[in-house]
Amino acid sequence: MFDFLSNKFANLFSRLTAQTKLTEKNIEETMQKVRDALLEADVPFGVVDTFLSEISQEVVGQKLLTNSLKPGEHLIKIVHDKLLVFLGGQESSAFAFQIPSIIMLIGLQGSGKTTTAAKLARFIKKQAEARGKSRKILLASIDFYRPAAIDQLEILASQNRLAFYRSPYTEPLKAALDIQAYYKQNSFELLILDTAGRMHVDASMMQEIQLVDQRLQPKYKFLVLDAMTGQESLNVAQSFQDGVGFTASILSKMDSETRAGCALAFRYCLKKPILFVGTGEKAEDLEQFRPERMASCILGMGDIQTLIEKAQEKIKKADQDALASSLSKGKMTLQDFAQQLEMMNKIGSLSQIMKYMPGASMASLSPEMVTKGELELKKFRAIIGSMTKKERIFPQILNGSRKQRIASGAGVAVSDVNILLDRFEKSKEVVKLFNKFSRLPGFHG
Repeated sequence: MFDFLSNKFANLFSRLTAQTKLTEKNIEETMQKVRDALLEADVPFGVVDTFLSEISQEVVGQKLLTNSLKPGEHLIKIVHDKLLVFLGGQESSAFAFQIPSIIMLIGLQGSGKTTTAAKLARFIKKQAEARGKSRKILLASIDFYRPAAIDQLEILASQNRLAFYRSPYTEPLKAALDIQAYYKQNSFELLILDTAGRMHVDASMMQEIQLVDQRLQPKYKFLVLDAMTGQESLNVAQSFQDGVGFTASILSKMDSETRAGCALAFRYCLKKPILFVGTGEKAEDLEQFRPERMASCILGMGDIQTLIEKAQEKIKKADQDALASSLSKGKMTLQDFAQQLEMMNKIGSLSQIMKYMPGASMASLSPEMVTKGELELKKFRAIIGSMTKKERIFPQILNGSRKQRIASGAGVAVSDVNILLDRFEKSKEVVKLFNKFSRLPGFHG
């Protein structure tokens, strides 16, 4: 997400930080390029002008030209802080749902409401499990307009071991009241209700949602917005706000080629928070929207904290501890190396992981290079998988005939086996170096 803006800003600010002195001229040139980048990212003109005006006031107010030891970095900090304000400011804690509650999802047809309903239920369930608790969540739908919409939600619920209820009624309000009764009778803590949408906002759709809203009185109404629709999504959001109102927004399809301008403008224009972003098609591809982390991503600073959280969620702590213990002894084996690759694979593809790394957008890694890297990692996993346990622990016994057997079993060339062994030896040296420094006084990792 935000790849377009991140690439633009990273290239721009990498040149800026190299300058020892800022002048009115190069600040003006930088701001013009920032303006161009934001407009290309589909941020509305008015929002761009306000954003740049506030940055200019900060630059003048802080006398950036004369008082800063590192003026380039100082200017980047000002841009970062303003991005943070526009995205919603710092948030002290994660959003927590009141129990019991009804959550109603609204939005246009095709915005991703149905998949978001399942993603949200799974997210809440996993969040509770991480705290040693459980949540009784019910999924239901009153979307009788899109063919198989309710069937889709039922399948998603089954795949993710979530409760689902299908009302026998086919009139939206009757079905909604029946679903509400089932939710209460069976003591569910949360009801996530998927509603119908249309290709465009129309009076009948809004009236239908208004009736359901008035009778069910949901605690939360989340507007699901397709990030690919750009500035038009702001018009859609305003229509829903005027028609029925909503608590917050969930931006879907943020993994697409969208330029993400609506995310930057949404909070400023609508004065409503963005709570979650959809980052893929899988049920686990839903992340909390954290303005500070997003601001850092946009400026190419990465998001290591989110990467750590993904690792903690998808990798068992026992496996993490076992690997950490092995590495701390400085005796890494190919078995450990294989475990590292497996852990990395659980977190996501190389291209997904790279998006969270600081400076990744400045690394000039082409899609072809990333694809090549992913193919190489796939080969490495296959090669290690073709080895015996003894060969993984004592790779020094790998002679020509063993390498030939391993290569044949993995479906690769012997040269690929040699490349893996070379990478492994380099990794061992890095581990030894880290352990050496970690024992020095004053070193804290």
